[in-house]
Amino acid sequence: MSKKEQLYQLVRSHPSISQQALADQLHISRSAVAGYIASLIREGRILGRAYVLPSERPLMCIGGANIDRKLRTYAALQMGTSNPVSQIESFGGVARNIAENLAHLASPDLSVQLISALGDDVAGESLRKHAESVGIDVKSCLQVSGEATGSYTALLDEQGGLLLAMAHMTLCDALTPEFLARSAQQRRNAALVIADLNLSQASLQMLLQEAQQSGSPLLFVAVSEPKMQRLPLRLDGLRLLILNQYELQALAGRMLDDHAQIADACASLQKRGAVDIVVTLGADGVIWTDAGNQAGFCHLLAIPVTVTDVTGAGDAFAAAVCWSLAKQPDDLAAACQQGLLMAAQTVQNASSVAIVS
Repeated sequence: MSKKEQLYQLVRSHPSISQQALADQLHISRSAVAGYIASLIREGRILGRAYVLPSERPLMCIGGANIDRKLRTYAALQMGTSNPVSQIESFGGVARNIAENLAHLASPDLSVQLISALGDDVAGESLRKHAESVGIDVKSCLQVSGEATGSYTALLDEQGGLLLAMAHMTLCDALTPEFLARSAQQRRNAALVIADLNLSQASLQMLLQEAQQSGSPLLFVAVSEPKMQRLPLRLDGLRLLILNQYELQALAGRMLDDHAQIADACASLQKRGAVDIVVTLGADGVIWTDAGNQAGFCHLLAIPVTVTDVTGAGDAFAAAVCWSLAKQPDDLAAACQQGLLMAAQTVQNASSVAIVS
């Protein structure tokens, strides 16, 4: 076994071992140890400081993490007056929700990492501890001093449908290209990189360029209609974009009244460089692009269920799609079927992330 391989095995057994201890055990100079470590970092076999070893095939989620506050009316909403409501608080954020759903699905060869920005407040600490408790690696999250952790407040009608949502997600602006560059080595080893559109356009553009260079599969998940403007003009390097019909309409700048118009809008995004597009349609199911289909797209109906709360259904769908593609990269149809199943299970629960089997 070469000295470099011997060093790698020592690091695997003792991640905090010092360079001098490595030199002493291998009977080589400390400068030689530094050279071997630099080589292993370039190869992606260790991730820099403290010799952090990459997971076998991590699923990396980048974007929003916040506290969800859901208010549900007992009767039809009346504007301009006080409405009696019930209230539930839970952990949320698109990237965080996807990460937690993935953590419930993950197998030993698919770990889950989250890169987000948290405040140095009670909410941020609670988010961190909860993520760790469900198996999400949050060591690369950014803690921003003096800032409040993000929040999402949703007003639901008596059937659980969304009436209005307000998001305080400015902390995501701290996830700059310069900050994300620190975790570039980790993304090289990822089975999938999933970014939500809470990120700035500059950060999304950096991830696209990175994916083009490394070949690591990159997926974008939409957040809201206003944030569709953050999507870069060129999408080369993007394996998949997941969004809903209204977000696609915001991109297209027009109403999309039928499946053919939706498919045309998807084709326009493919011309911008994206490989595939998945469009969720609520109760009408999902449309996804399929180059092998003469119509240019496929459609699958949603699973009929009794809705308790729609919050988090899109994130559950996206997580199941990502999990399925990590296992079967070329089967988008199977991924969409898994997504619809997990979304259906989620809307039957009051929680934004339902623990399902």
